[in-house]
Amino acid sequence: MAQSSNLNSLIVIAPNFKRRLSGVTSTIIQLIPLQRRTGLGIATTGAGLPASLPRLMVWSWIHLYKKPDDGKPRVWHARRNTEMLGGLVLRDLLRVPIKLVFTSASQRQHTRYTKWLINRMDAVIATSRKTAAYLDVPNQVVMHGIDTERFCPPKDKSAAKKAVGLPEDRKIIGCFGRIRAQKGTDLFAKAMMSALKDRPGWTAIIAGRATEAHQTFQRALEKQIADAGMADKILFVGEHTDIERWYQALDLFIAPQRWEGFGLTPIEAMASGVPVLATDVGAFSELVIDGKTGFILADLEVQTMAKAAGELMDNDVMRMSMADASRAHMIEDFPLIREVRELAQVYADVSGRQLSDLFREDGK
Repeated sequence: MAQSSNLNSLIVIAPNFKRRLSGVTSTIIQLIPLQRRTGLGIATTGAGLPASLPRLMVWSWIHLYKKPDDGKPRVWHARRNTEMLGGLVLRDLLRVPIKLVFTSASQRQHTRYTKWLINRMDAVIATSRKTAAYLDVPNQVVMHGIDTERFCPPKDKSAAKKAVGLPEDRKIIGCFGRIRAQKGTDLFAKAMMSALKDRPGWTAIIAGRATEAHQTFQRALEKQIADAGMADKILFVGEHTDIERWYQALDLFIAPQRWEGFGLTPIEAMASGVPVLATDVGAFSELVIDGKTGFILADLEVQTMAKAAGELMDNDVMRMSMADASRAHMIEDFPLIREVRELAQVYADVSGRQLSDLFREDGK
């Protein structure tokens, strides 16, 4: 943990002002261990993060008024409005010597309040080219990477299915993430009601949870599935912190979102050697190589999704070829170390440091 005795080496603070698991939280959890291994002095603050991550202790805040030994400011890396506001309070009201960086994943017009916050950042990062188009300030695109050691194909697919309680003799098609209309969970379920009718060798799973506001949505969806006689074919398997094990059990993944900021699930699936069908939202068209690692769906129609899924479910050769291509694509183009290096360059630029002061290429 970051304590007063080693605050001189602390360069970046990564706040997480949300208790519930989210894509932003998952990003922080993946990034920080590798950032630390590459030489970056970084610590978290806030809730909802594993105890294993380095944390800025409450009693250490007073020490932030003193700059590190190199005399340059620390960096506060916000990813939410509340975290931008927290950084502004520290910098502008409390006069803590820090620089503010914000990562934007949103692909919609920002509110006046959000624009006001963004305009006061020292540097802004966009997670995709589409996201960058919604920003009115200079920004740099840094796309998310993926931990290809954590998310990797299993040595034995049947054993991977058995390990999470799924039938070993079935092929599995999955949809992971929050259960709500925005995430398209209902589109996936309805597409599966169609695609699974004549495919007894396949089972669909929905992994994730519905927050309180969306539990009625989930219950209605479960009723529709039961009424269609598909309750034993379309399974709700809950939310899991070891989600990589569930990806390893999959043969095909669908990202059915109606709207998304970036969307980590396709790269988690592809890193696990699972081809992806995805709607054309978020960064999906920048992640999935259409026709090689999966398909980008032409629209949000249920039958379009069901037809595309059916074609891959019926074509083992194509699906396995896409599985291999997906894994190779993630290793080549989306390794987590690439994201870590690009973020380190932003931190270096905004704080007046050299990249070599913050990033060690070997990561050892």
